[in-house]
Amino acid sequence: MLRKENSRSYQEFNDNYDNEGNTPDSDDDMEELEHDVSNGSISREDEIGESSPSMRFSKTCLKNVFTVVLITIYLLLTAVAAFLVYQTISDFLYKLNHPVMSVTYKEVDSFPPPGIALYPGGAQLLSCRHHFHDDIPPLVDPGKPQEGDCEIMEVTYFGPFTNQTEKRALVVRGPSDVRNGELIFMQFSHNETEEDFSAITYMLFANFSELTASVNQSDFMRNCERNYSKWTFSGGFRTWVKMSLVRTSGRSEEAVEFRQESMVVKFNDKRPELEQSNQLFFAVFEWRDPFMQEIRVIVTANPWNSIAILCGVFMAVFKAANFAKLTVRWIIKMRKRHLKNKSRELNQIN
Repeated sequence: MLRKENSRSYQEFNDNYDNEGNTPDSDDDMEELEHDVSNGSISREDEIGESSPSMRFSKTCLKNVFTVVLITIYLLLTAVAAFLVYQTISDFLYKLNHPVMSVTYKEVDSFPPPGIALYPGGAQLLSCRHHFHDDIPPLVDPGKPQEGDCEIMEVTYFGPFTNQTEKRALVVRGPSDVRNGELIFMQFSHNETEEDFSAITYMLFANFSELTASVNQSDFMRNCERNYSKWTFSGGFRTWVKMSLVRTSGRSEEAVEFRQESMVVKFNDKRPELEQSNQLFFAVFEWRDPFMQEIRVIVTANPWNSIAILCGVFMAVFKAANFAKLTVRWIIKMRKRHLKNKSRELNQIN
């Protein structure tokens, strides 16, 4: 009897459980749950749909900013390249028109004997002697002709600027032994009563042997007067001329220039008063030092260097242009992809 009651109670419990599981309240709960889930999924899709335009806007903004930055970089590179081209060409032209002077001093034992062209006019050459070691003996009978040991040539020619004027030049072979202090001492006499000012003009040219070897000495002296400067020394004084030689070589032919320093000392005339009417001129010529100055004109403009810089600049411009072209292609490609995706989304919505 007890076992039957227990089995009966178990059966009743199962029946009650089955009845409770099939109640309409549980069905309603399940429908509400499914509705909530479906509502949740729809809300998430709505959130994604609502957030996607902002993401598109940010991507488009970044693309535009990136495009502007690339174009700005390309323009800056182009401007820098143009400035470098202009600066390179300007520097090349400036160096081409403004060469650099290179000065060197060459020590020598002797110089080529220069030519000393004297234009005495009405003056008379009384003496011309070589001395050494800057030692000039005292004057003996000043104002009277004396023996000399100089090599002298007389040349007459018409001047290069006034063809109607005939000139007479006494050309003396100058000193050469600079180590032993060789010098030439000359004395002139001139009656000053006929002129207001008394002076003798002289001219220095590079080499006395060029005159002796010249076929036409008149033309040679005419060319020398055209190319060299003239100086003067006055009467009543001893003019000591210290010469220096400057050779200049550059674009054109080599040029020779004489530079000089002059020292003037008053002559104390002790002659009788009757003889003092003739003005005396004294001149000394020697080399200043044993150094020859050489000036070389150097053009520092290097065309190959400029060409290399220009090639580098043009290569940079080409690379920048190629980079800009690839950037534009990439932008167009991204734009097409964006439009394609947008049209696909619109087709799906429709």
